[in-house]
Amino acid sequence: MGVKARLPSYELGFYALVLTCAVVYSGSGIFEASRDSMNRKAFRDGIKPGWHYFGRKMDMADFEWVMWFTSFRNFIIFALSGHVLFAKVCSMIMPQHRAVVYMLYGLLSVLGSMGLAYLMIILSHCVVLYSVSLVKHKWLCYVAGLCSLASFKLEPFSSWQSGFVTGAFDLQDVLFYGGSGFTIMRCMSFALESCDRKEGIFSIFDLLKYNFYLPFFFFGPIMTFDQFYAQVSTRELRRKDDEMRSIRVHAVLNVGAIIAVDIFFHFFYILTLPSDLKFVNRLSDWSLAGLAYSNLVYDWVKAAVMFGVINTIARLDHLDPPQPPKCITMLYVFAETHFDRGINDWLCKYVYDHIGENHDNVVKELKATISTFAITTLWLGPCEIVYIWSFFNCFGLNFELWVQKFFQREPFAKMEAKMSAAMSRRIRAVFGAANFWAIVLYNILALNSLEFALLVTKRLLLTGFPVSTLSIWFITYCGVQLIKEHERFLAIEEEKCDKAKQE
Repeated sequence: MGVKARLPSYELGFYALVLTCAVVYSGSGIFEASRDSMNRKAFRDGIKPGWHYFGRKMDMADFEWVMWFTSFRNFIIFALSGHVLFAKVCSMIMPQHRAVVYMLYGLLSVLGSMGLAYLMIILSHCVVLYSVSLVKHKWLCYVAGLCSLASFKLEPFSSWQSGFVTGAFDLQDVLFYGGSGFTIMRCMSFALESCDRKEGIFSIFDLLKYNFYLPFFFFGPIMTFDQFYAQVSTRELRRKDDEMRSIRVHAVLNVGAIIAVDIFFHFFYILTLPSDLKFVNRLSDWSLAGLAYSNLVYDWVKAAVMFGVINTIARLDHLDPPQPPKCITMLYVFAETHFDRGINDWLCKYVYDHIGENHDNVVKELKATISTFAITTLWLGPCEIVYIWSFFNCFGLNFELWVQKFFQREPFAKMEAKMSAAMSRRIRAVFGAANFWAIVLYNILALNSLEFALLVTKRLLLTGFPVSTLSIWFITYCGVQLIKEHERFLAIEEEKCDKAKQE
C-alpha cells in the first residue's frame, strides 16, 4: 500500500494526545529521578556545578560535548573563523583557485595543531593510496584502503604511528584518530572514483585539496570525491535565492540547540543516571523506556549540532555538504538509521548499494550488510561492544527484508490487497512500532552500555509484560502513525512540486 494512505483527523489527534501525555509522564519520572540523585556520591564524576542561574548541577558525563565547549572551543573558533575569512577573500579575488587556498590553510592548521610528524603520517598514507589508485583496480583500492584504516584501528600499528606524534594536550588522541580515520575514507573515495574515470587521471593535488579541506578534516562529514571535485571546480560562484537567509537561520538554530541542550542537562541527567544500574532499576518501566529513548535522541542532537556547524561553514564556501542525520524520532526502519550521513552515504555508494543492488534479493542483501558492517566495525574500532552492535544492526537490516518477503507471499499479499489503505497502514504501523524499539535497544548498547541495554530489555519484555510491554508498544504505535502522516504530507508536497515543474 502507498505512503499516501490517509487516516481520519480525529484518529491522528487521539494518537498525538496519547503520545504527548506519555512523553510528559515519562519525562516527569526522569526529572524526579534527576532531582533526587543530584548529590549522590556515585554520580559525583558526571554531575558537576553548572550555570548558577538555575541553582542546579549539570550533567557533564559526555566527554565529547564538554570538550567542544571547553578545551576545544577556542580552537574551533580560531580555526574555522580563519578559514571563513580566507575563503571569503579568496572567493572574491580568485574563485578559480579557492580549492588551493582551502588546502594550504588546512595544511597549515593541521601542522600548527598536531605537528610535523602527524602531517607526514597523513601525507604518507595519501601518497600510498594515490599510487594504488593509478593501477585502476577497485579490489586493490579496497584492500589498500582497509589495510591503511586497520593500521590506525588495530594494535600494535595504531600505537606505533601515534608514538611519532609528540606532545600531550587533552585533544591529541581525539584529533589524531579523527583526522587519520577520515583521511583514509576520503583517500578510498578518491581511489575508487579514479578507477571509474575512463580518460586521464586525477593529480595528487586533487587528492590533497580534497583531504585537507579543514572543516571536514578532523570530524567529517565525508563528502565523496566526485561531489567535492565537481563543486570546488565551479568557477561561477552563485547562490540560490534566499540561500544566505537559510544559512543564517541554520546557524541560529545550531546556537539555539547548543543552549537548549545545556539547559536540558540541568534538569535531566539522562547520561549519568544509566551509570548506576541499581538506582536506574528503581525507576518505573515508563521512565526507564524514556531514559533509553532520550539517550538515543541526545546522540542524534549532538551529531546534528556538530555537522550543522560544519555544514554552515561549508555552505559559506559554496559547497553542498551531506546533511545532518535524519531525526531519530522519525525513524522506524533500520535501512534509514544512521548518525553520520557522510559515512552512511560513503558506505551505501561503495559497499551496500554496490553489492546489494536494488536490495530485494535475500542473499545479496545478506552479503551487502555483512560487508557494510564489517567495514563499519573496522571504522569504529574493533572491540566487544562494537561487535555486538554490528551483529544486531546487521541482523535487524536483514530481518526487515525477510519479514517483507514473507508477507509478500500468499495468502498475506491477497489479504492486504482486500484491505483498505488505512487499515493496511495501521497494521504496518504495529510492526513499525516493534521495529522502532528494536532500533532503540540495538543502539543504546553502543551509546551507553551493554548492561543498561540488557536491563531495559528485561524490564520492557519480561518483568513488565504484559501491561508495560503492550502499553509502551501502543504509545510507540501512535508515534509511528504520526511519522507516517508526516511522510504522507511530504510525499504530497513532492508530487505537487513535480507537477509544477512539468507544467
